[in-house]
Amino acid sequence: MLDLARQYTHIREELLVALARVLDRQQFILGEAVAAFESSAAAYLGVAEALGCSSGTDAIWLALAAAEIGPGSAVITTPFSFFASASAIVRAGAKPLLSDIDPVTFNLDPAAAENLLQKPQPVPVRAILPVHLYGQCVAWPAFARLGKDYGLVLVEDAAQAFGASSHGVNAGALGDIAAFSFYPTKNLNAAGDAGMVTTNHPALADRVRMLRQHGMRQRYHHDEMGWNARMDGFQGAILSVHLRYITARNAERREAALRYTELFTSAGLAESTVYPNHGVVLPKEVEGNRHIWHQYVIRTNRRDALREFMTHCQIGSEIYYPVPLHRQKALEFLGYPEGSFPEAERAAREVLALPIFPEIRADEQQRVVAAIAEFLS
Repeated sequence: MLDLARQYTHIREELLVALARVLDRQQFILGEAVAAFESSAAAYLGVAEALGCSSGTDAIWLALAAAEIGPGSAVITTPFSFFASASAIVRAGAKPLLSDIDPVTFNLDPAAAENLLQKPQPVPVRAILPVHLYGQCVAWPAFARLGKDYGLVLVEDAAQAFGASSHGVNAGALGDIAAFSFYPTKNLNAAGDAGMVTTNHPALADRVRMLRQHGMRQRYHHDEMGWNARMDGFQGAILSVHLRYITARNAERREAALRYTELFTSAGLAESTVYPNHGVVLPKEVEGNRHIWHQYVIRTNRRDALREFMTHCQIGSEIYYPVPLHRQKALEFLGYPEGSFPEAERAAREVLALPIFPEIRADEQQRVVAAIAEFLS
């Protein structure tokens, strides 16, 4: 699925120099390396504030807590995402309110979300947390309107979308506040866990800084119950190096995605339908969006058998995500039975992510498509 060795071999010396600088200055938590990354990341994304933290999961929690979304609040989000999208809402003390997805992009459907907003809820909805899944932004103009019309805080889960954009505005600069993950498999990746919160609101940024350090603005004076959610100096240094290459890497991912699409189409495997029949349904970049292809995800009827065949052919693949959030044991208390979100449940049965990373070779992609063609025949 991903060969990090190809990436690290190319920048090994730069990384060692950056790490040595942190060792020489002994600023292991936050410090100059993190501050330098925050400044560069904010400039890259076009936001006023970027604040490093310990993980993408903590970033979502910090974003919600900074916006004072907690007990007595409900947050609309998607049932088709990584667990942290919902668990961070629970951790903040709010209630996740799930809504179904668009079957083409797999992102939260704004029409379904508005339908939910128009119904009486036992807990008032105060925020929407849409996820820019697989590297493509949600239908942001529609969510911006919902935020305005219903007076909601818009919290972006941009964990998979560093460098993606909607109508010329980068993910992370679209909503009131946003969360990023720099898990090692992400497009912009750390060498361990790390995350970031971005916002254009100084008051929210001030609260994130306070909350990520045990609720401190002044050392040993705790204003609120915060958390230890600070970024390590080593991760800040590593991320600054990777940030120099993110534009080129995202462009290479886009080239690889286009190559997959051409290969599937020329092989006669691509179906133009929303749902698969006998071939595969390919992912699409929506007009107005810049997709950064964190994942290239196809739909197929015989997903599990295909994945088993690809494993036999020594080709990596992954399922993001096999169990929708409302069917996770830890979230059973939300009370959503099977069948509550048919689009998310169908996607969970059909999606398959294929190998994609900046350094993937054309012959490797040809091998992937040839294996799928052999299976389907």
